[in-house]
Amino acid sequence: MTAPIVVRPAVLEDAERIAFVHATSWRETYGRFVDDPDDSPWFAVGPRVAMWRTNLTEHAYDTVVALAGDELVGFAGTHATPPTADERPVRPEELHMLYVLARAHGSGAGQALLDAALGDRPASLWVAEDNPRAQAFYRRNGFATDGATSSFGPIERAVRMVR
Repeated sequence: MTAPIVVRPAVLEDAERIAFVHATSWRETYGRFVDDPDDSPWFAVGPRVAMWRTNLTEHAYDTVVALAGDELVGFAGTHATPPTADERPVRPEELHMLYVLARAHGSGAGQALLDAALGDRPASLWVAEDNPRAQAFYRRNGFATDGATSSFGPIERAVRMVR
């Protein structure tokens, strides 16, 4: 990436580009967890367009996007952590998603998104246990695993990180 990274709040007109980055980064990161990424609904752009139109219309997340020139290369979304029936939230806010296209890794886009989305506020997040790059990034930003595990999509084991 040669263009400087600019982060701004997402707008409804970003829905298609966010959906593309979401599906593409999932394929780049999690494609190895499924037998055939080409047939997996987890990596389809189409359904994510409608999802992102709804998310942005209903303000489901506080969403920011990272642009390198005119290209949207990443996004992040946060929301208040909802309590569950049996426990209080471990942190008041959750980084629900932060995805950057592989070609923009190392550009500063991820850090700029995290800074814009959370600053230094306490938060929780879930990350694939088998994603050492992401875990190292979050550790550099003050997060630590707390022992909780879960699963999502094609990821059989995710770990929760908190700060």
